[in-house]
Amino acid sequence: MATAQRGKLNLDSAPSAQGLHIALVVSEWNNDITGGLRDGAVDTLIQIGIEPDHVTIRPVPGSFELIHGCKVAAESGQYDAVIAIGSVIQGETAHFEFVCSGVTQGIALLNATGNIPVIFCLLTDDNREQSIARSGGSMGNKGSEAAVAAVKMCQP
Repeated sequence: MATAQRGKLNLDSAPSAQGLHIALVVSEWNNDITGGLRDGAVDTLIQIGIEPDHVTIRPVPGSFELIHGCKVAAESGQYDAVIAIGSVIQGETAHFEFVCSGVTQGIALLNATGNIPVIFCLLTDDNREQSIARSGGSMGNKGSEAAVAAVKMCQP
C-alpha cells in the first residue's frame, strides 16, 4: 500500500476496529525500526476505532522469535488477530536469508493451521535507510498497513 502511495496511508475506507482485541508481537532487534512500526500500528488501530486497552504489545528478542510469540498469542484465545513486527537488514552473511525465510515460513504456517489471522509485518531491507523509510519515513509505515490488514482479516 504505502509503497505504491509513497506516503501516508488513507484510512477513509478502512473498516472499524471497534470491539477487536489485537496483539502486536514485536521484535526488540532493530528496535528503532520495530518501534516505529509498532507505533504506526497502534496509532492506526486507535484511529480506526480500537480501544487502546484492547491492543497488547508482546516483545520478543528477535525476528526469528516472532513465530513462537505469535503462536502463543494466537492460541491464547484473547485476540482476534496478531501482527508480527520485525526488521531484518541485509548483512555480509547468509544469516539474512535464513532468518527471512524461516520467519516467512513460520508465519505462513500459523496462518494455514491457526484459527485467527497472523499478519506479516517483517521488513526485509537491504540497508537501514530503507527500513527507516518504511517505518514512518518517506515510504509510509508498514506497521500502519499491517494494522489495517489485521482489521480487514477480522471482518466476516
